Amino acid sequence: MKRSTDRILTTHVGSLIRPESLVSFTKAYTGKPPLEDANYRSTMQMAIDDVVKRQVEIGIDIVNDGEFGKSSWANYILERISGFENRPQQKIPADWLGRDRERFKEFFALEMPVGVEGLPVDACTGPIRYVDQRSIATNIELFKKALTKVIVTEAFLTTVAPASAAFNGVNEHYATEREYIHALAEALREEYLQIHAAGLLVQVDDAVLANMYDHLVQQSPDKYRQWAELRVEALNHALSGIPEDRIRYHICFGSWHVPHVSDAPLSEMARLILQVRAGAYSIEAANPRHEHEWRVWEKVRLPEGKILIPGVITHHTTTVEHPQVVADRIVRFARIVGRENVIAGADCGFAQAQRIARVHPQVMWAKFEALVAGAKLATKDLWW
Repeated sequence: MKRSTDRILTTHVGSLIRPESLVSFTKAYTGKPPLEDANYRSTMQMAIDDVVKRQVEIGIDIVNDGEFGKSSWANYILERISGFENRPQQKIPADWLGRDRERFKEFFALEMPVGVEGLPVDACTGPIRYVDQRSIATNIELFKKALTKVIVTEAFLTTVAPASAAFNGVNEHYATEREYIHALAEALREEYLQIHAAGLLVQVDDAVLANMYDHLVQQSPDKYRQWAELRVEALNHALSGIPEDRIRYHICFGSWHVPHVSDAPLSEMARLILQVRAGAYSIEAANPRHEHEWRVWEKVRLPEGKILIPGVITHHTTTVEHPQVVADRIVRFARIVGRENVIAGADCGFAQAQRIARVHPQVMWAKFEALVAGAKLATKDLWW
């Protein structure tokens, strides 16, 4: 994994806003567009080529495919594994939203009714197996073709963590929760290994690990600790055999636009995050609920050899950050953990799913331009 040895490198979290040419295919098909559709495959290749080129032109150092080959950041995995049955009429509470659902009930009813009504259940009714090898192989193939047309510092593909996979799932098959979570991890391991074997960085996305904190800690701190440690243990098992310096672990507080008053404090999460055997930790740090948490790293030591990828631009607002604001955020982290141990990133993805855009595409790209400009200012401050 590249480090900021002579300048601050830049990257992002992964999920970028899909072009209409690609989204139209999800409207044309009831479910996932088939890879056998040559027109769909060709359109996806052109879209990936374009989004990679755009990242490079702006100056992003460590790029990805925008997650254009995935329907969503997490539940895409249900299209690739067996064992789950979708039940639209059966609802499960959105516990990952914590007490915000009660505190801001009127807001949720108007802006995010799913937070009140709950999500359709995905019931685990049989053995979990990774059965769709073709989709990840296609993601890798199209992305690597796009990479042959540009020069990049490094490239990554995203995948989901056991804690966030099937976050509206209900176990009806395995005898214990431990067996269920480890079965998920074993299936996900196949995807992790394929990404690594392709020579790409593996980024594991895990919003739910943080977002279940408020719900479970109300029962007891031990309840959350046991829930989370089981999932970190399963993730580490799934990552075994992949060198740590080829793994990025992304944790955030959700890309959904809600008040976030119930978010877990980073001070309560940091040591748990560092238990994940990864070379770099991508953590939300620019939104107004969490920006102050750079102070956590004054007390929690970043282990030697590890990299911090703090979010220095955010998907939470349409305001485009001033490059100096971005630079100031980078410098704060660099002066605590060391400039070579910081890569400037984004808080979260700008598109939680194919049809969800958190800001307008023009705003997203302007934020990336501010990210690159801010990294250049920070480099002058830290090296010159």
